[in-house]
Amino acid sequence: MKPTTTMVSLVEDYLAARRQMGFALKISGGQLLSFARFADKTGHSGPITFGLAVQWVQSSSLHTPLTWARRLEVLRPFLKYRSQFDAGTAMVPRSYFGPAHRRLVPHIYKEQEIVALMQATDNLQPTDGLRPKTYRALFGLLAATGLRISEALHLQTQDVDWVQGILTVRQTKFCKSRLVPLHLTALAALKRYVEAKERQLGRQKNGAFFVSDAGQALHDRTVHNAFEGHASPRIHDIRHTFICRSLLECYRRNESPDHIMDAISTYVGHVKVSDTYWYLTATPELMTVAAQRFAQFVEGGVR
Repeated sequence: MKPTTTMVSLVEDYLAARRQMGFALKISGGQLLSFARFADKTGHSGPITFGLAVQWVQSSSLHTPLTWARRLEVLRPFLKYRSQFDAGTAMVPRSYFGPAHRRLVPHIYKEQEIVALMQATDNLQPTDGLRPKTYRALFGLLAATGLRISEALHLQTQDVDWVQGILTVRQTKFCKSRLVPLHLTALAALKRYVEAKERQLGRQKNGAFFVSDAGQALHDRTVHNAFEGHASPRIHDIRHTFICRSLLECYRRNESPDHIMDAISTYVGHVKVSDTYWYLTATPELMTVAAQRFAQFVEGGVR
């Protein structure tokens, strides 16, 4: 008798095929295996049914349409894949549980707020240790470059080219690496941090760039705990701020927004320029300058 194929084995085959094409699928892979174990536990056999898919999606401990929509978003590519081999595979519509993403209103930092954030790091305990200097350098780099917090925390000592003034950001969100030029002031601030780190820990040729007083790489959750006093603003809002301020400077220099958005998108590591536009917020400063440029255009002042 031919042994029954388990859903776990089907998911494992799918993940292996996708990973051979370069997709990491770390989080979504775990969720798909959760679906597979759920299906096998129920004794399901044959093509994936509409009921099975919906039942697993709604089995999450978080009973919200947004959670269900995100789980469905993970499951749908696997359903499409299985439909190539089993025509009876059901396909749950993308919008069945509503949108899978929502845009939280970002906090666009004023310059004085960034300054206050940097100054607040001086109060981190122990005040005479490396920790205040680490967070000052970290938050300053985020403000100056718009890096994702994960990118900054994954930086290695050897990723800073002190001669050219360039950061190498490796294997980021979309499995891409990129070069990030630094302003001289940002480079000088990082140099001061390295000097402070060497005084406390000794010279490090390799290893994490941002470290704790014990010389260990900083964990994402540790940084968020140090930053957050409440839900908003977020560390990620510094990235929103960088993109908005970069476009504002473009307007003030009378440059083409379309051209500068391509450059910003490349600088911050987006795959599509539409992802960069997602970060824009209609701040009073941006709207004022945009309105002035539009008025000039109507009057024939902008070509």
